[in-house]
Amino acid sequence: MRKLTYYIACTIDGFIGDPEGDATSMFGYVDPAYMGFMSAEYPETIPTQGREAFGIDADSKHFDTVVQGMRSYQLALDIGVTSPYNHLREFVATRSLAESPHPNVELIADDLVGRVRELKAEEGPLGIYLCGGSVIAGELIEEIDELVIKTYPQVYGTGTPMFGAGFEPRDFALGEVRTFDNGVLVRTYTRKR
Repeated sequence: MRKLTYYIACTIDGFIGDPEGDATSMFGYVDPAYMGFMSAEYPETIPTQGREAFGIDADSKHFDTVVQGMRSYQLALDIGVTSPYNHLREFVATRSLAESPHPNVELIADDLVGRVRELKAEEGPLGIYLCGGSVIAGELIEEIDELVIKTYPQVYGTGTPMFGAGFEPRDFALGEVRTFDNGVLVRTYTRKR
C-alpha cells in the first residue's frame, strides 16, 4: 500500500498561512542550502515552473501523485498555471470547478477519502503528496501515514491551522530531523497505527 504524506510548511505555532491562507512571508527563508536540500531530497514537491526556473531535472524520490485542495490550486490558477505539478499525476479536491482546466488534472468533487484510498491501494514504489491545505488535510487526517513538516522560524499568532479538523489526539512517531542555518527545521513523523 502506498503512503499518503502531508508535506507542509508551517510557522512555529503551527499555521500554514495567515487568516486568508497567504504563506508568502515564509518564502524569505529559502536560501541556497535549504533549496539544495529540497531539490535533492524532495524535487517532485517543487512546482513545475520552479523546477524549470532552477534547472531541476531530478527524478521523483518519494511521490508520483499530488493531491491538493482548491485553495492551494487556486494560487496556480491565479498566475495562469493550470497544471502546477505537471511532472506528477495531479488531483484537485473541489466542488467549485465543473471541469478540469488541464488534461493532467483530475478533479475530485465527491468522496475524497474513497478516491485517496483507491490511490493508496495502487501498486508502485512511490507515494502520494498531500500538498494542502487545512480543510483537505482535516478531511484526510485518518488517511495520512506520514508528515513532513517544514517549520519556519516565524510566529503568526493566528491564521490557517495545519489541520482543519476537530479535536482528537492522533499519535505519530518522530523520525528524521534536519536543521538549517536559516532557522528552518524539517521533521518527519510516521503514523502510529
